[in-house]
Amino acid sequence: MQTKIKNISDAFGQLMNAKVILLFVFSMIIMSSCKDFLTEDLKGEFSSETYYQNDKQAIQAGNGVYNAISFSSSNNALWVFGDVASDDAVKGGNPGDQAEITYIDAFTANASNGIILNYWKFAYEAIARANNVIANVPAVPMDEIMKNRIIGEAKFIRAYSYFNLVNIFGKVPLKLLPPISQSAINVPLSKVSDIYIQIEKDLSEAVAVLPVSYGSADIGRVTQGAALAMLGKVSLYQQKWSVAVGYFQQVEALGIYHLLPNYANNFKLAFENSSESIFEIQHLSGKNPFTGSGLNQWFAPASEGGYYFNAPTQSLVDAFEKSISGEVDPRLDASIGRDGKPWLNGDIFSASWSPTGYLTKKHQQPLSEVSSSLKGDGGLNYIYLRYADVLLMKAEAFNELSDADSAKANINIVRHRARTSFNGTPPADLLADITTSNQDLLRAAIQKERRVELAQEFHRYFDLMRWGKAVAESALGTDFHYETKRYFPIPQAEVDANQAI
Repeated sequence: MQTKIKNISDAFGQLMNAKVILLFVFSMIIMSSCKDFLTEDLKGEFSSETYYQNDKQAIQAGNGVYNAISFSSSNNALWVFGDVASDDAVKGGNPGDQAEITYIDAFTANASNGIILNYWKFAYEAIARANNVIANVPAVPMDEIMKNRIIGEAKFIRAYSYFNLVNIFGKVPLKLLPPISQSAINVPLSKVSDIYIQIEKDLSEAVAVLPVSYGSADIGRVTQGAALAMLGKVSLYQQKWSVAVGYFQQVEALGIYHLLPNYANNFKLAFENSSESIFEIQHLSGKNPFTGSGLNQWFAPASEGGYYFNAPTQSLVDAFEKSISGEVDPRLDASIGRDGKPWLNGDIFSASWSPTGYLTKKHQQPLSEVSSSLKGDGGLNYIYLRYADVLLMKAEAFNELSDADSAKANINIVRHRARTSFNGTPPADLLADITTSNQDLLRAAIQKERRVELAQEFHRYFDLMRWGKAVAESALGTDFHYETKRYFPIPQAEVDANQAI
């Protein structure tokens, strides 16, 4: 009996061993198959072979790149970095609402911060769409001028997206191909200097093919002037002063950009795509698919259905000049709602509407244009580049080249427009011309002028960082250390997913 049991046991053991071997072989086959499957190039509902077939589809793809940089998506948190991370604004809103913004404001955000991750994905979505256009439109049978224009527009938007990324994060993956293969997805970090080289390449190629202006049907598309102005800005950020001046002079030579007589009109629906606007991101209310601006709701008071974020600081309000008699720079009340002053709807602003006592007026529309029930579907565009910005950048570059007269001429053009925007006769001591030729004093005057002229337009943080350690630490306080806080952390999700980092 024992022998029989032993024989049965041996047979069972042999059977189990055979099963283990078979399972092992089967597992290896499955793993091999999975490996092949997981590394297969990605395929979407449309492939480049089936979609990019005609000019209509090429134009649609190009429009999709524009849509990817709009403020229709709440992931477009450019204002969080540009304003809240600076000394111009705090998070605002209810204390617990969007709490992760507070960590960005305090420069304590870690790689798991959701706002950082969302903006990263947002920017790379725009880059991916641009890459698809740049890679696939060249083969589309269509008019060559139109084809080159569409590619040039995509290159501008790719450059714009990388410019924001490199100034927020520093080293980032430089992805230049459609994300349909492992090699295009898993890209290592590039040096800041290399990213700037690519930005300049994209913009230079865009300049060569973009028109100076458009007809009414295409108003708002990227122009040659926008690409030239962006090249000047990129040069300025790299302290290539004479190169920057050259680009800004080319913008001026086009002869189509001028300051609006009234500063406040830059931020009204009736003056969109004006002679002062060089590049603005377009929005339209009431459209399907959605193309409205969410900024209209993010920044509005609760009484209008808003969330009252991006609340201006007292420091920003105090930066606006006052005359001896107490009259204030008219740009203040055009930019910021403050207690006892007229608000957008004929109401009187109350300090109780905001945790700082102030709210931004820019990027918002009156209820007569967008009702409180539809507040998040604003039609107001976001102006990224204005002619006033170009004049101030040009003044800065001239000053660094020790050309004080040219620097003063440009800054005083901007100040004169602000002065003439005053309701009535301005006091003689309000917004008088800058007269100093001392380089340090003139530099400080230009920096202050940028702060008030471009207040709440998402530029302040970028200016502080490019101006360097002394300026940034003075503005942001003792808790900010330039060497360790200059850049925000790359999202952990990207580090985990991108095998090349």
